[in-house]
Amino acid sequence: MRFKLILSSVKTDITDHVVDSAKEAGATGATIIPARGTGIKEAKTFFGLSLEAQTDIIMLLVEEHIVTKVLDSIKKAGKFHKPGTGIAFVLPVEHVVGLESQMDKFKEEVRKSYF
Repeated sequence: MRFKLILSSVKTDITDHVVDSAKEAGATGATIIPARGTGIKEAKTFFGLSLEAQTDIIMLLVEEHIVTKVLDSIKKAGKFHKPGTGIAFVLPVEHVVGLESQMDKFKEEVRKSYF
């Protein structure tokens, strides 16, 4: 079984919507990490304090055969076609441990997708 890691950076107010959409597309869970970022434009300041918007990093470990479906759902839910709404990208995964309890479910889903 092959996996990919989808990482997505989104504004905190849409995190739940993006995660729910990813789950509807086949993701089995997510890890959410609070973050803040910087882009092309400098962050606004108020009396020397930065007013950067908080973001969340959503990590999704998904089976390789559903990556495109999950990524498309994240893009749509996060409205990534609009500037400044978020990003998502996919990284390869070499080894995975700790999913033994979910392996039967993964195998069944793979069988369904091929038959």
